[in-house]
Amino acid sequence: MIELLLMAAATVTWDFPGGNVGEVKWVAENRVRVGVPGQSDQDGRNRQASWYYFQLEGVEGREIEVVLTDLVGEYNYKKGTHPVRATTRPVFSYDRKAWTHFSEAEWDEDAVELTVRFTPTGDTVWVAHTPPYTPEDLERLAEDLDAHPHLRRSVVGKTVGGREMPLWTIADPLGDEQRPVVWLLFRQHSWESATSWACEGAMRWLLGESAEASGLRREFVWKVYPMGDPDGAATGGVRFNRNGYDLNRNWDALDAELMPEIYGQRRAIAEWLESGRRIDFFLTVHNTESSEYVEGPGEHRGLVNRFRAAMTRETSFEETREEARDMLESTTVGLKGRRSVNQGLYADFGIPAMLMETRVEKHPEFGRPRVVEDWLDLGAGLVRAAAETVAER
Repeated sequence: MIELLLMAAATVTWDFPGGNVGEVKWVAENRVRVGVPGQSDQDGRNRQASWYYFQLEGVEGREIEVVLTDLVGEYNYKKGTHPVRATTRPVFSYDRKAWTHFSEAEWDEDAVELTVRFTPTGDTVWVAHTPPYTPEDLERLAEDLDAHPHLRRSVVGKTVGGREMPLWTIADPLGDEQRPVVWLLFRQHSWESATSWACEGAMRWLLGESAEASGLRREFVWKVYPMGDPDGAATGGVRFNRNGYDLNRNWDALDAELMPEIYGQRRAIAEWLESGRRIDFFLTVHNTESSEYVEGPGEHRGLVNRFRAAMTRETSFEETREEARDMLESTTVGLKGRRSVNQGLYADFGIPAMLMETRVEKHPEFGRPRVVEDWLDLGAGLVRAAAETVAER
């Protein structure tokens, strides 16, 4: 009876923005198995188990073991993959503002499970794959910046779940659109919450009071999709919309009903170009586990390399490849609906569209994973690197 009371005193919940877990089972008074729900595509393939976010209550002063399980999935039609692995370090927080990585974790290769142990100093603690960033966080940012005279917020459509898809324009003055134009896209995959922190860093710096930021608002037009998958960010998704379509992998299979997110974003870009305006640089920002690289069309290899070099100077970005990665025609040759946004925009419009991956695991310079402040700094540096790259064209 005492053991049952102790087990009942500690609970796991996830009914809040961005929260999501699979099966939860307490196997001892201080040991809980938490399934990672994952998400599959429209065909029931390519399951990705790379997002979990939950709350533990009733745990202050107790040594708690959390076992993350049900991790095995499929990536690019290759079965048996699992993005959560021995080098994964989840984060925890007592206020959902300050996030700390677990310094240690135990990996069971046979069971494919990750265990973290800690003794919480508060009665309520939140645990997540990476520092969460929800649509509520984006709205908070928008409220902070809305009074700025050089920001215009608009909407390019609605998600499957009925949420608005934002597009922000930053320029001084607004409406003078013959200057060089930079488009940025963040958070196409909802598990990649660190890209939202980078976006916040970029927006706060670009709309800041420094002379450099003021100059970049005068010299360029900035078009920003701050959150490519609002549904997933709100509900704790991974990389597919509510109909199962990968929001970065279906840019050659447009459908306004099945994938309104892609349809609306692409339509806004097409209308921009059809009106005679330009796009000098397009970048979609992503997270991966341990590699960092930029890829783009071979025709624009010089631009890609200049951007890589500028990112290295301005930020903590560290290219893990000796040369820029050549952009393929599609992510899975021979399958329709497997063209990423940069591949699709280049194929359809010939614009210099690039993709950048940034790691969420241990960074060699820091000796630890990037924390929120590092992602904010990376975003600010990204703006400077993009401007420097375009100015050299």
